[in-house]
Amino acid sequence: MNTRRQERSGRWHRRVGRADLTAVPEVRRAVRALVGQWGEPGSADVAELLVSELVTNALLHTEEGALVTATVAPARLRVEVRDFAPGLPEPRVAVADESAHGRGLFLVENLADAWGVQAYPAGKVVWFELDGGQT
Repeated sequence: MNTRRQERSGRWHRRVGRADLTAVPEVRRAVRALVGQWGEPGSADVAELLVSELVTNALLHTEEGALVTATVAPARLRVEVRDFAPGLPEPRVAVADESAHGRGLFLVENLADAWGVQAYPAGKVVWFELDGGQT
């Protein structure tokens, strides 16, 4: 990983190098550490799984690295993964015969409280949010 920064505001950034799949476990651990005891029981597990899926997708399906940003507030966790490849991802229903492929966005769509894709002239941001259970 090229850049590592955690701020007091509950925001964390990391640049992940092109095709650096060894960075995925590091990103998961960092998000878990940021989230800590936040949210409902199991929230850290879901956040870890979903950030892992988005970072892996960005590294496998693009020619560039990715920028990962996580922001935690009392009521919400937001994670964004930006890549620099054209085209928007489309969730698809995973087929049992397809091994482990095709499940990433399906998991995000079904486990996140909100998610989406924001297109930019150079790439996109795929994001998800989890509610913290606090009002």
